[in-house]
Amino acid sequence: MKTPDVLYCDNHVLVAVKPPNVPAQADISGDEDMLTMMRAYVKERYQKPGAVFLGLVHRLDRPVGGLMAFARTSKAASRLSGQLRTHAMRREYLAIARGDAPDEARLEDLLPREGGAPQSAVLHYRTLQRADGLSLLAVRLETGRKHQIRIQLSRAGLPLWGDARYGRGRPGEQIALWGARLTFTHPTLGRDMCFAAPPPTSYPWNKFNIIDF
Repeated sequence: MKTPDVLYCDNHVLVAVKPPNVPAQADISGDEDMLTMMRAYVKERYQKPGAVFLGLVHRLDRPVGGLMAFARTSKAASRLSGQLRTHAMRREYLAIARGDAPDEARLEDLLPREGGAPQSAVLHYRTLQRADGLSLLAVRLETGRKHQIRIQLSRAGLPLWGDARYGRGRPGEQIALWGARLTFTHPTLGRDMCFAAPPPTSYPWNKFNIIDF
Protein backbone atom coordinates (compact mmCIF):
# COMPACT_ATOMS: atom_id res chain seq x y z
CA MET A 1 0.00 0.00 0.00
CA LYS A 2 1.15 3.53 -0.77
CA THR A 3 2.22 5.46 2.33
CA PRO A 4 -0.68 7.66 3.49
CA ASP A 5 -0.33 11.41 3.03
CA VAL A 6 1.52 13.11 5.89
CA LEU A 7 0.44 16.73 6.34
CA TYR A 8 2.75 17.65 9.21
CA CYS A 9 5.60 16.11 11.14
CA ASP A 10 8.03 17.52 13.69
CA ASN A 11 9.79 16.11 16.76
CA HIS A 12 6.54 15.95 18.74
CA VAL A 13 3.53 15.56 16.42
CA LEU A 14 2.60 13.81 13.20
CA VAL A 15 -0.66 14.44 11.32
CA ALA A 16 -1.66 12.20 8.43
CA VAL A 17 -4.70 11.23 6.36
CA LYS A 18 -5.97 7.69 6.97
CA PRO A 19 -7.37 6.03 3.85
CA PRO A 20 -10.77 4.33 4.21
CA ASN A 21 -10.73 0.64 5.16
CA VAL A 22 -7.31 0.83 6.83
CA PRO A 23 -7.27 -0.10 10.56
CA ALA A 24 -6.10 2.67 12.89
CA GLN A 25 -3.89 0.12 14.64
CA ALA A 26 -3.07 -3.57 14.25
CA ASP A 27 -6.00 -5.94 14.65
CA ILE A 28 -6.80 -9.61 14.10
CA SER A 29 -7.16 -9.07 10.35
CA GLY A 30 -3.41 -8.70 9.99
CA ASP A 31 -3.96 -5.95 7.38
CA GLU A 32 -1.60 -3.00 7.15
CA ASP A 33 -2.57 -0.46 9.80
CA MET A 34 -2.08 3.27 10.12
CA LEU A 35 0.05 3.24 13.27
CA THR A 36 2.52 0.72 11.85
CA MET A 37 2.78 2.58 8.53
CA MET A 38 3.42 5.89 10.29
CA ARG A 39 6.12 4.32 12.47
CA ALA A 40 7.79 3.07 9.30
CA TYR A 41 7.47 6.55 7.78
CA VAL A 42 9.21 8.18 10.78
CA LYS A 43 11.92 5.51 10.85
CA GLU A 44 12.74 6.04 7.17
CA ARG A 45 12.43 9.84 7.12
CA TYR A 46 14.62 10.41 10.14
CA GLN A 47 16.84 7.32 9.77
CA LYS A 48 15.97 6.24 13.31
CA PRO A 49 17.72 3.09 14.58
CA GLY A 50 15.73 0.59 16.61
CA ALA A 51 12.08 0.85 17.55
CA VAL A 52 10.21 4.09 16.86
CA PHE A 53 7.89 5.57 19.49
CA LEU A 54 4.61 6.80 18.07
CA GLY A 55 1.52 7.25 20.21
CA LEU A 56 -2.02 6.80 18.91
CA VAL A 57 -3.89 9.85 20.20
CA HIS A 58 -7.34 9.02 18.79
CA ARG A 59 -8.93 6.55 16.41
CA LEU A 60 -11.12 6.38 13.33
CA ASP A 61 -13.35 3.40 12.58
CA ARG A 62 -11.77 1.13 10.00
CA PRO A 63 -14.16 2.05 7.12
CA VAL A 64 -13.79 5.78 7.85
CA GLY A 65 -11.03 7.91 6.33
CA GLY A 66 -9.62 11.27 7.32
CA LEU A 67 -7.25 13.11 9.63
CA MET A 68 -5.39 11.44 12.46
CA ALA A 69 -2.87 12.88 14.93
CA PHE A 70 0.00 10.88 16.42
CA ALA A 71 2.40 11.77 19.22
CA ARG A 72 6.14 11.33 18.72
CA THR A 73 7.05 11.61 22.40
CA SER A 74 5.45 10.45 25.65
CA LYS A 75 5.10 14.08 26.76
CA ALA A 76 3.25 14.95 23.56
CA ALA A 77 1.06 11.86 23.95
CA SER A 78 0.07 12.87 27.47
CA ARG A 79 -0.71 16.47 26.53
CA LEU A 80 -2.64 15.63 23.37
CA SER A 81 -4.63 12.95 25.21
CA GLY A 82 -5.45 15.56 27.81
CA GLN A 83 -6.78 17.89 25.11
CA LEU A 84 -8.90 15.02 23.81
CA ARG A 85 -10.37 14.35 27.26
CA THR A 86 -11.21 18.01 27.90
CA HIS A 87 -12.57 18.53 24.36
CA ALA A 88 -9.87 21.09 23.59
CA MET A 89 -8.98 18.98 20.58
CA ARG A 90 -11.68 19.56 17.98
CA ARG A 91 -12.55 16.82 15.51
CA GLU A 92 -14.92 17.74 12.75
CA TYR A 93 -16.35 15.40 10.15
CA LEU A 94 -18.19 15.52 6.89
CA ALA A 95 -20.97 12.99 6.53
CA ILE A 96 -23.60 12.20 3.93
CA ALA A 97 -26.84 11.02 5.44
CA ARG A 98 -29.91 9.58 3.79
CA GLY A 99 -32.88 11.88 4.21
CA ASP A 100 -33.65 15.56 4.52
CA ALA A 101 -31.78 16.67 7.64
CA PRO A 102 -32.79 19.72 9.69
CA ASP A 103 -30.58 22.78 9.27
CA GLU A 104 -28.78 21.98 12.51
CA ALA A 105 -29.19 19.91 15.64
CA ARG A 106 -27.58 18.72 18.85
CA LEU A 107 -27.92 14.99 19.48
CA GLU A 108 -27.52 13.45 22.92
CA ASP A 109 -27.84 9.71 23.52
CA LEU A 110 -26.79 6.96 25.85
CA LEU A 111 -24.68 4.46 23.94
CA PRO A 112 -24.02 0.89 25.09
CA ARG A 113 -20.55 -0.04 26.27
CA GLU A 114 -19.16 -3.56 26.50
CA GLY A 115 -18.83 -4.62 30.11
CA GLY A 116 -19.96 -1.29 31.55
CA ALA A 117 -22.72 1.21 32.04
CA PRO A 118 -24.01 3.15 28.99
CA GLN A 119 -22.06 6.29 28.13
CA SER A 120 -23.38 9.72 27.29
CA ALA A 121 -22.70 10.73 23.68
CA VAL A 122 -23.13 14.26 22.32
CA LEU A 123 -22.59 15.66 18.85
CA HIS A 124 -23.60 18.74 16.89
CA TYR A 125 -24.28 18.92 13.19
CA ARG A 126 -25.29 21.46 10.61
CA THR A 127 -26.57 20.76 7.14
CA LEU A 128 -24.40 22.23 4.41
CA GLN A 129 -26.21 21.04 1.27
CA ARG A 130 -28.99 18.71 0.14
CA ALA A 131 -29.26 16.74 -3.10
CA ASP A 132 -31.20 13.70 -4.38
CA GLY A 133 -32.56 12.70 -1.00
CA LEU A 134 -29.16 13.05 0.68
CA SER A 135 -27.85 15.62 3.17
CA LEU A 136 -24.25 16.75 3.50
CA LEU A 137 -23.54 17.37 7.18
CA ALA A 138 -20.70 19.02 9.09
CA VAL A 139 -20.46 17.09 12.36
CA ARG A 140 -18.59 18.12 15.51
CA LEU A 141 -18.06 15.68 18.35
CA GLU A 142 -18.44 16.75 21.94
CA THR A 143 -17.64 13.24 23.19
CA GLY A 144 -15.73 10.42 21.57
CA ARG A 145 -17.54 7.09 21.68
CA LYS A 146 -17.21 3.98 19.55
CA HIS A 147 -19.24 4.36 16.32
CA GLN A 148 -20.81 7.48 17.85
CA ILE A 149 -21.64 9.44 14.69
CA ARG A 150 -22.94 6.38 12.90
CA ILE A 151 -25.20 5.31 15.77
CA GLN A 152 -26.53 8.74 16.70
CA LEU A 153 -27.39 9.80 13.17
CA SER A 154 -29.05 6.45 12.53
CA ARG A 155 -31.16 6.87 15.67
CA ALA A 156 -32.11 10.35 14.45
CA GLY A 157 -33.46 8.87 11.21
CA LEU A 158 -30.43 9.97 9.20
CA PRO A 159 -28.38 6.82 8.52
CA LEU A 160 -25.09 7.36 6.76
CA TRP A 161 -24.87 6.44 3.10
CA GLY A 162 -22.96 3.19 2.73
CA ASP A 163 -23.11 2.21 6.42
CA ALA A 164 -23.91 -1.51 6.34
CA ARG A 165 -24.01 -1.85 10.12
CA TYR A 166 -26.25 1.03 11.20
CA GLY A 167 -27.80 2.13 7.92
CA ARG A 168 -28.85 0.58 4.63
CA GLY A 169 -25.43 0.21 3.10
CA ARG A 170 -24.96 -2.44 0.43
CA PRO A 171 -21.91 -4.59 -0.36
CA GLY A 172 -19.35 -2.52 -2.22
CA GLU A 173 -20.57 0.84 -0.92
CA GLN A 174 -18.06 2.96 0.99
CA ILE A 175 -19.40 4.66 4.10
CA ALA A 176 -19.74 8.43 3.57
CA LEU A 177 -18.02 9.65 6.73
CA TRP A 178 -14.76 11.60 6.65
CA GLY A 179 -12.52 13.18 9.30
CA ALA A 180 -12.19 16.52 7.56
CA ARG A 181 -10.78 18.94 10.12
CA LEU A 182 -8.59 18.57 13.20
CA THR A 183 -7.65 21.39 15.58
CA PHE A 184 -5.42 21.21 18.64
CA THR A 185 -2.74 23.12 20.55
CA HIS A 186 0.82 22.03 19.79
CA PRO A 187 1.97 20.10 22.88
CA THR A 188 5.27 21.98 23.29
CA LEU A 189 5.04 25.16 21.21
CA GLY A 190 1.64 26.14 22.59
CA ARG A 191 0.30 27.40 19.29
CA ASP A 192 -3.01 26.44 17.75
CA MET A 193 -2.81 24.12 14.77
CA CYS A 194 -5.63 23.38 12.32
CA PHE A 195 -5.56 20.80 9.55
CA ALA A 196 -8.10 20.08 6.83
CA ALA A 197 -8.38 17.26 4.31
CA PRO A 198 -10.95 17.05 1.49
CA PRO A 199 -13.15 13.95 1.23
CA PRO A 200 -13.00 11.55 -1.72
CA THR A 201 -14.34 12.67 -5.10
CA SER A 202 -16.27 9.45 -5.73
CA TYR A 203 -20.05 8.99 -5.35
CA PRO A 204 -21.88 10.22 -3.30
CA TRP A 205 -19.36 12.95 -2.41
CA ASN A 206 -19.41 14.18 -6.01
CA LYS A 207 -23.09 15.07 -5.65
CA PHE A 208 -22.03 18.08 -3.58
CA ASN A 209 -19.90 21.15 -4.16
CA ILE A 210 -17.56 20.81 -1.21
CA ILE A 211 -15.32 23.87 -0.98
CA ASP A 212 -15.37 24.75 2.71
CA PHE A 213 -17.50 23.96 5.75
